[in-house]
Amino acid sequence: MNSLTDTTTHQSRARVALSAALASGPSHAYLFRGPRGAGKAAVARAFAAEILAAEAPDPEDARRRALIDPSPHPDLVWLRPRGAQHMVEEVRERVIRAASYRPFEGEKRVFVIEAAECMRDESQNALLKTLEEPPDFVHIVLLSSEPALLLETIASRCQPIDFAPLPAEAIEAELGEGEPGELAAAARLSGGDVDRARYLLSEHGRALRSAALRLDQDWSGVLKAAEAEGEEAEAETRGRLEEEAEAGVKRSARDITDEAKRAGRRRRTKTLDLALELFASWHRDLAATAAGAEEVVFNRDRIDDLKSRSASLDPARPRRAAELVEDTRRRLDLNVSEELALEALAFRLTAVFA
Repeated sequence: MNSLTDTTTHQSRARVALSAALASGPSHAYLFRGPRGAGKAAVARAFAAEILAAEAPDPEDARRRALIDPSPHPDLVWLRPRGAQHMVEEVRERVIRAASYRPFEGEKRVFVIEAAECMRDESQNALLKTLEEPPDFVHIVLLSSEPALLLETIASRCQPIDFAPLPAEAIEAELGEGEPGELAAAARLSGGDVDRARYLLSEHGRALRSAALRLDQDWSGVLKAAEAEGEEAEAETRGRLEEEAEAGVKRSARDITDEAKRAGRRRRTKTLDLALELFASWHRDLAATAAGAEEVVFNRDRIDDLKSRSASLDPARPRRAAELVEDTRRRLDLNVSEELALEALAFRLTAVFA
């Protein structure tokens, strides 16, 4: 039984590449890259199970234990960041040093690092030698939703396996029960990310979406929502790091403060970018509705509002508005003033619809 089959239903490219790797002999290092919620972790666990089962005395038992989360298989090491980042000591002990030990059973060892972009540069540089000259029995799988944050020297030494965003129908099935229109909207606005879809259905997500759709009238609401998300992320990260410090993990007060602030800034930036993305999607939906193409609308729960606003509207106007929003997203990537960028966007949109 190949456990990859069930976990790659919506990832045909990954299934073909990994099945071929198992048939010819897997490489020593892989980088699974793609959006959050695309199933990278489930596929990595199934891939690891097949590697460990291939030369095990009892393949079915090895596969069964490897598929359990957390796994009791001694030759499967799985790292998740316990805070905002992976701890340097944990990467050194559980991956770099452990990779030199012979398998406890069978002929292979597999090391999986979730959210690999959360490794500090120190950890990545230390891991580099293991990636360059691994023992024959070692296979390392890095999972990343933001591979651009990995050092180029790390990414270049791994075979990339690309994961596509999940289709909206698959995300709707994952979301479960709820108001059908809202579920359909969240699935389509998620960009193929189940976690984002769930966020959009949360209290915070609904509030951000409402604020985003009013951005041209009150851009300060979006900034306030992003600031609140950033403050919450900073507080959560600080709490986790302080608990780890109390448990014996060596971290200075300054390290905790700096890391918490970085987590807060990341959340704030991502929230603001998501708000702009939602606003751009709204204008693309206005253009589609004005052109009579309601079937491609993302905001399925606001069809009546879209029809009302797009009546007698030239589709070129909302299309231009969406372009201006995307331009603002690019400007924010260059660290321009957020307040000025949003105020300028509101002014430009007023001119478009005048």
